[in-house]
Amino acid sequence: MSRRAAPPAGGRGPSVGAGALFGLGIAGFVDETVFHQLLHWHHFWDGGSVGAGLVSDGLFHAASWICLVAGLFWFADQRRRGTLGMRNWTAGILLGAGAFQLYDGLIQHLLFRLHQIRYGVNLLPYNLTWNVLAGILLVIGGVLLRHSGSVAVPPDVPERR
Repeated sequence: MSRRAAPPAGGRGPSVGAGALFGLGIAGFVDETVFHQLLHWHHFWDGGSVGAGLVSDGLFHAASWICLVAGLFWFADQRRRGTLGMRNWTAGILLGAGAFQLYDGLIQHLLFRLHQIRYGVNLLPYNLTWNVLAGILLVIGGVLLRHSGSVAVPPDVPERR
């Protein structure tokens, strides 16, 4: 006789949350590494001296890493407990990265003007590309989440005697 295992406790929320925190950290890491450090296009805060920009970059980088590591610890905890839903986690990564990028593009670039993507060029193509990519990440993450259901129930497992 076979029995069906009960669904793990926790539902989809924790898997999505862990993924979103990880995705936020990844997006921040990529932004900081590529645009701040490698290309030197801007700092997190470009309103002060170069030193202030570097300090703001350091704080931003630290916050990104904290999110990334916390998301991984949350992932590992759910995996250990058997409550991790991989599709939900993946959807969360895309939603977190997209939310970060949209917040950065709309709030930090356009509303608060903490920095621009790049200086000395026409910003329209950069802003459009940045925000459209954020929207694409959010849509793909949302579609994946919608089709993921809750945490999957393991297949039938033969009963041990």
